[in-house]
Amino acid sequence: MKIGILTGGGDAPGLNGIIEAATRTLLNLGHEVIGIKDGFEGIYKGEFMPLYIKTVRGQHAFAGTLLGTSNRSGTEGRETEFKEAYDRLGLDGLIVAGGDGTFRCLQSIQGINLIGVPKTIDNDLPGTDTTFGFDTASSVVSEAIDDLRTTAIAHKRIIIIETMGRTAGWIALGGGMASMADAILIPERPINLESFKSFLKKKHKIQRGIIVVAAEGATLESHVQRELDKSGASVMVADYGIGERLAKWVEEEINWEARHVVLGHLQRSHPPSTTDRFLTTAMGIVAARMAHKGNWGHAAVYKHGQVTQVPIESLMGPARNVDPEHRWVKMAQALGIYI
Repeated sequence: MKIGILTGGGDAPGLNGIIEAATRTLLNLGHEVIGIKDGFEGIYKGEFMPLYIKTVRGQHAFAGTLLGTSNRSGTEGRETEFKEAYDRLGLDGLIVAGGDGTFRCLQSIQGINLIGVPKTIDNDLPGTDTTFGFDTASSVVSEAIDDLRTTAIAHKRIIIIETMGRTAGWIALGGGMASMADAILIPERPINLESFKSFLKKKHKIQRGIIVVAAEGATLESHVQRELDKSGASVMVADYGIGERLAKWVEEEINWEARHVVLGHLQRSHPPSTTDRFLTTAMGIVAARMAHKGNWGHAAVYKHGQVTQVPIESLMGPARNVDPEHRWVKMAQALGIYI
């Protein structure tokens, strides 16, 4: 068969691991493999590259995606155009690493043999226990906390580290727990300003400096304005981010010098961790074997300690947010971390 591989939406550490593992497995099974460039744009424009062992060997060690990706092109209103462009590529099937939006777009196209691999550093896709890239992103947060704690102590400051996570706080929680931040603020647990102020005042008396980790979707206001983004998720509307707002609030309410750091796309750009390398290798192999066997319409996911397959529709339910009583939350509370 001739199998295409496509990466859609935002980049995530581990995408190259999926490409390498799937390509090597498919080639060893006797199939032809091509990489679609720049996500859906490559379908529309007919832009692709043949994938060989020498093309992908060693790529698993790098962040980003050797194929390029994009979240600018959709399929709504262009279904016929997309299918015609896909047919011109002469593919027998397509392996796609993407998120909820990518799979929703593809679901509207009839006649495409599809294998999915769930992808988001936010770790909030349903149908899988974890997503690749999350462990690496959490490691970036953890390392930032370790590094910035020293300057916080040196200057007797509060440093607020703003992480990705508009609707789910997994990255802030994972990274914050790994380096035992003093406070972790996530969208799923509304901030009680009075209790948070009391916590900070107590810390001010006994610590030279503290670290607060805040997911970008966490809010200080109880009546903050919100709107729906393109994926239908509820997001906050504000002139500037939670880190900056929180730093201003701390200085006004606690009279403690505060600084904020926005990690932004650094969380996407680090080479994948060992955990993410193992995960993407296994997912790429399983996805390739599913294509080889013709198990179309399924996705390679991590469930109950192993990579297995589920219907692609399983990835398109409500976001898998942090349970406010999750065991990690309980661990943080046991450590005296404010959350």
